[in-house]
Amino acid sequence: MSRVAIVQQPPVLLDKPRSLEKAVSAAHEAAAKGANIVVFPEAFLPGYPVWMWRLRPGSDGRLTEEIHSALFANAIDLDSDDLAPLRKAAAEHRLSIACGMNERESTFGRGTLYNTIVMIGPDGTILNRHRKLMPTNPERMVWGMGDASGLRVVETPHGRLSTLICWENYMPLARYAVYAQGVEIYVASTYDDGEPWLSTMRHIAREGGCWVVGSGFALKGSDIPESFPGKSKLYPDAEEWINPGDSVVVAPGGKIVAGPLHEEHGILTADIDLALISAARRTLDTTGHYARPDIFQLTINRRPAAPVEWRDSE
Repeated sequence: MSRVAIVQQPPVLLDKPRSLEKAVSAAHEAAAKGANIVVFPEAFLPGYPVWMWRLRPGSDGRLTEEIHSALFANAIDLDSDDLAPLRKAAAEHRLSIACGMNERESTFGRGTLYNTIVMIGPDGTILNRHRKLMPTNPERMVWGMGDASGLRVVETPHGRLSTLICWENYMPLARYAVYAQGVEIYVASTYDDGEPWLSTMRHIAREGGCWVVGSGFALKGSDIPESFPGKSKLYPDAEEWINPGDSVVVAPGGKIVAGPLHEEHGILTADIDLALISAARRTLDTTGHYARPDIFQLTINRRPAAPVEWRDSE
């Protein structure tokens, strides 16, 4: 038996050091609650770009550039080991941690950000990095497209874990890719919420015969720092729930066992019994006895996107 903890707490928007401090503090708190697995929401470090849903193309161009510059400066650089404090917390408490982030590359001159989720093992090593395959709607003005090099299931002492981000969970082939790798604990970190999303979490638990951990992003107007550019214009109401969260844990077969945590900050916990998986897959195993490999095949191109090569010509 393992225990999962979903951190539905706000980061310090556009502030990498303070958001990392909040992540480490939450990891310690989750460990004190007996958790083995800790899950943070989509783009937790240093915050989901909530502003893109309110800024207008053209007329808000200058404000958009100011905010994006701050986001880029505070994005996570894995090559520079920006996650060292969180890796240390994972090793200290023997935690498996899934954390969403805005990721930048350390290569000189690269200006693309990615919506990334990293899996940290209980020894503090990074087990996997997955970049969101397709940013959703206005997210394409913030993030580049990822590739399938991180579309993997990883082994942990607490089960076989996968991570898909937000609307990737509506992509049937992405879901099937992790089903085919024997996922047991399916992590869906998101900015989405509400009944359609919760129904999707239950559908995936039924379809995949796996545990589903839906990690929601909860943010209130009062959570926006006073230093945030254009706060008075974009978020004048301190009591407004900009996003309600709706974190949830669903057992194999589709029963909700914890949550949804709605319009509330906190840490949602649930005990996970991997033995329930075989019972769920006895009747429906979509990559086993209920599959038709003589009819269908799935091919995944795992080659990472190659950078553009350049040469000086004389």
